[in-house]
Amino acid sequence: MSQTNGKDNIDTSKLPNVMNMTASTITENVHRINETCPDERTRFIFKSMVQHLHDFVRETSLTTEEWMTTINFLTAVGQKCTDLRQEFILLSDTLGVSTLVDIINNAKPPGATEATVLGPFFTEDAHDVESGGSIASEGKGDYMYVYGKVADTKGNPIPGATIDTWETDGHGLYDNQYPNRDGPECRGRIQSQADGTYSYRAVVPASVRPVAYPIPDDGPVGTMLTQLNRHIYRPAHIHMMIKAKGYEDLTTALYLKNDKFLGSDAVFGVKSSLAVDLEYVKDVEVSKARGFPQAKPHHVLHYDIILATPEEGAKAREKSKATWANS
Repeated sequence: MSQTNGKDNIDTSKLPNVMNMTASTITENVHRINETCPDERTRFIFKSMVQHLHDFVRETSLTTEEWMTTINFLTAVGQKCTDLRQEFILLSDTLGVSTLVDIINNAKPPGATEATVLGPFFTEDAHDVESGGSIASEGKGDYMYVYGKVADTKGNPIPGATIDTWETDGHGLYDNQYPNRDGPECRGRIQSQADGTYSYRAVVPASVRPVAYPIPDDGPVGTMLTQLNRHIYRPAHIHMMIKAKGYEDLTTALYLKNDKFLGSDAVFGVKSSLAVDLEYVKDVEVSKARGFPQAKPHHVLHYDIILATPEEGAKAREKSKATWANS
């Protein structure tokens, strides 16, 4: 017989009989029902997800109360999300899932800059900033000058690369953590020059010296970390998202080596190749020459960004996949 569900006519005579439900048969029953999915990749992903989830329930002998706690927790995570705050990304980050997905999908060839997690604070409204210009307002923190070169794996400069960068202010907060945010702050877009070089300032609107900061802990993810006896801090860092024609997009971040949270990042985003030292420049004439409004010392972050081609990236991912699949 046929059953009408909205505009779809479902021939139930072709569906499997899954009325025999026990702890041993339920998983196979779900697989049989999901086998009607026409997309092979979707069918594969759901089969694996259901298998692992059911195995987890059996392995832990999960109680009804514990499962309802989980459902209520995930509901609260969704309710905490807004246009400017993504609690689900925060959950993914703090469980290490974001980094694992990033590692699998963004393996790079030797010498190329490594990728890391996007984080929950990226926005699309950053202003375009001229080379050597500023991404944050005066008074947001210590001065910092960021510069380097964008090049390919053979050392050739890449002109016209777009560098989207964002960071916290001197108080350890992103602009979209402030309730009265009226526009982008401590974020901007810079283009690499004809010789591949890029630079921008830190204050006026400029980048400020990044500080360690807590991830938002006023929601369900913060409660989870408290129950796990984990701290909520990320080491000081500055985010970058780089795009250039003919090269793979890169989302990365640079971390300060002397930060005490470098080895215990709350979202597992640190990679040793992305840890950097800052130079402290006391010569105020250099500060003025670099466009800082006040004659005072500043910090300097120098980092060359190396981009991979799609072909180089695909080869690196195949090699990486073979490695972790056999581990």
